[in-house]
Amino acid sequence: MGNVTSFRVADLSQNAPTPFELRPANAELDEIRQDLGLLGLRKLSFSGELRAQGKRDWVLNGKLGATVIQPCVVTLEPVTTRIDIPVHRTFLADWTDPDEPEFEIPQDDESEPLGPEIDPALVMVEALSLALPQYPRKEGAELGQADYTEPGKQAMTDEDAKPFAGLAGLRDTLKKDE
Repeated sequence: MGNVTSFRVADLSQNAPTPFELRPANAELDEIRQDLGLLGLRKLSFSGELRAQGKRDWVLNGKLGATVIQPCVVTLEPVTTRIDIPVHRTFLADWTDPDEPEFEIPQDDESEPLGPEIDPALVMVEALSLALPQYPRKEGAELGQADYTEPGKQAMTDEDAKPFAGLAGLRDTLKKDE
C-alpha cells in the first residue's frame, strides 16, 4: 500500500479535518485477500477524516465497506457477506502500554499510540479483519453427524468416541469375573 495513504502527523492541520478516501486497486485487493485468507474481496472502500483532539491527540472516523467471500465452516462452499461498518480510532500522544501492571483500561479499545504517521490503510485492513464473520455459514448448512470409515467397516459414532464408555464395559467384565 505504498502510495500516499499515510499522513505525517506534523503535516496535519490542527484546525480543520483532513479527509481521506481509499479504494484499493486490484493488486492491493489481492494482497489483502490473501493476508486475510479470503476466497474473494470486492468493493473495498474506506473513507473518513482525521481531526485533532486537544493539543496532541488525533481521531480517525471513517466508514468501511467491503464484500467478502469466505469458505462455509460446514460445506466449504463460498459464502458472500457485505460489510458496512463505522470505524473509530483515537491516536494518543501520551500512550500507556496496556501490559504494564498499573495500566487502567480505557473505556474503549479503539485507542492506540500516536506515531509520526497515521496510516488509514492499516486501520482499514485491521477493521476489516475484525469485522469478518468468524464462522461463515451457507444458508441451511448444518453440522450433522459425520461418519468416516473404510468400506466394509462399522463407522465410529459420536457415542463410541466418549472416552469412558469403554472403561464402563471393562469394569462390568471385571465384576463378573470376581
